[in-house]
Amino acid sequence: MTTIYLIRHSKPMKVNNTLNNDNLQIQNEKQFLSIEGEQIAQNKLNNTELDNIDVLFSSNYVRTMQTAKYLAEKNNLEIKVISDLGERKFGIDSWEQLSENFERKQFLDENYKIGNGESQKEVRDRMYSTIMKILNEYSNKRIVIISHATAISYLLKKWCDIQLVDDKLRYIFNNKILLDGYFDYCETFKLEFDNNNLVNIENVKSD
Repeated sequence: MTTIYLIRHSKPMKVNNTLNNDNLQIQNEKQFLSIEGEQIAQNKLNNTELDNIDVLFSSNYVRTMQTAKYLAEKNNLEIKVISDLGERKFGIDSWEQLSENFERKQFLDENYKIGNGESQKEVRDRMYSTIMKILNEYSNKRIVIISHATAISYLLKKWCDIQLVDDKLRYIFNNKILLDGYFDYCETFKLEFDNNNLVNIENVKSD
């Protein structure tokens, strides 16, 4: 049995990028944790469920690596960075180019995207492909992956029934509600695989 803990990063700092010449993608990748976010990560990742981790992965975003460091120190591990665990790419030059109701449109249509961005299906496919590579290389290990809310959400659609109820998402696996609402910071899903076949998902809460 291989166990993967799929964890959203902690709370980032709000910054004003109006004088920043970086494109939106680079700005997003550079976003770092707030002081509150550091405290949230330290507290929530101190869960005994996350002891004795064998391998630790993070996307290449600053906020995921800053979140992962608490588990790296706790389990004496290096952080293995994989860019394909990153957040959904918008593919636009400014937020003004984001279409009205973009999130809803993309949730309802797996092929919807704008500019040079990614569709729901493209995000899910790259996340799933990366997960399968990790499973093949680290069979029967306890693995943590620090990623992003939208990327995790789209990946979970591979196995879960996800319903949009009153503008909130409800995640259901084998008739069990995993989450009813929005992802919290450091939201943690425990995925158990038998020969790369997913057999169970749980939502792990802090001790």
